[in-house]
Amino acid sequence: MMWFWLSLITLLCWSGSDLFSKIGCRDPRDKYGHLKMVMAVGVVMGLHAAYEIFVTGVEINFQVILTYLPVSLLYILSMALGYVGLRYIELSISSPICNASGALVAVLSLISGGLGAVNGWQLAAVALVCVGVIGLGVVESREDEGLRRARQEASNYVYAKSWLALALPVAYCLLDAAGTFADNLVIARIDTMVASGEASANVAYELTFLAAGVVSFLYVVLIRRDRLVARQELPKYVGALFETAGQFSYIYAIADPEHLMLSAPIISSYCAASVVWGRIFLKEKLSWKHYAMIVLVVAGIAILGLFDA
Repeated sequence: MMWFWLSLITLLCWSGSDLFSKIGCRDPRDKYGHLKMVMAVGVVMGLHAAYEIFVTGVEINFQVILTYLPVSLLYILSMALGYVGLRYIELSISSPICNASGALVAVLSLISGGLGAVNGWQLAAVALVCVGVIGLGVVESREDEGLRRARQEASNYVYAKSWLALALPVAYCLLDAAGTFADNLVIARIDTMVASGEASANVAYELTFLAAGVVSFLYVVLIRRDRLVARQELPKYVGALFETAGQFSYIYAIADPEHLMLSAPIISSYCAASVVWGRIFLKEKLSWKHYAMIVLVVAGIAILGLFDA
C-alpha cells in the first residue's frame, strides 16, 4: 500500500510545482525563464543531494550516475521543454497534455506483460485515470474560442494557438513516458550496485540536474548577461522545492515493478490538481467537461487505493 500513498504525495507536490513553475515562466519578456527554472531546480536538488549523501549516508558513485544518466537526461530535457511551453499556453492545457505520459507508460507495461496480479477493477481504474487525463487535453484543445478568450481575459494573459504551443507539451509527454518506463528497469540494475538503490538513483538524478543548472547559469548570467531579479525568481524556487519533494517520493513510488502500471497513471493525474490550482490562483476558467474529466481521474485513484488495501 506504500506505493499508493507515495504516488499521492507525488501528485500533490508536482501539482504545486506546476503552479509555481507557471507563475515563474509565463512572462513572455523573460526569454530565458525556462533556463532560470532549470537553475532553480538544480540548486534545490543539489542541496537535497548533499543532504542525502552527507547526512543520511546514501551511497553514490560515478558508476551509478552514469548508469542512471540516460533516464536523468530524458527527465531533464522533458522538463526544460515543459518550462518553455508554459510561456505559450495555459497551465490547464499544458499539464494534461504533458501528463498523458502516464497513459503511455500503462500501455507500454501492458505490451511488455506487466499485468502481474492486477484484477479487473484495477484495470478499469487505470482506464478511468487514463481517459480522464487524456480527456482533459482533448477538452482544452477543442474548447470554444469565445470561452478560451474569456478565460484568458480573466487571467490577464492572452495566448495565441500555435503548433509550437501544443508541440512542446507533446514532446514532454513522449520524453517523460520514455523516462518513466526506463526508470523502473534502470533502478533494478542500480539495486545490484549499491544497497540504497532507489535513493542512490534519486541522488544521481539530482546531481545531474545540478550540473544542468550550472550550465544554464553559465549561459544565462555569464554569457548572455541576463539579470536575476529576486522577486521574479522566488516562484521558481518555490516550484523547485515542490518538484524536489515530489521527485523524492516518486522514485520510491515507481520502484515497485508489480505496481508500475498503477502508480504511473496516479502520478500523471497530478494534472487534474494543476487544473484546479490554475482555476483558483491563475483565474483559468473551467467548464463542466473539465470537471467531468477530473471526476474520472479521482474515481480511478480511489479504486486503485481501495483494491490494494
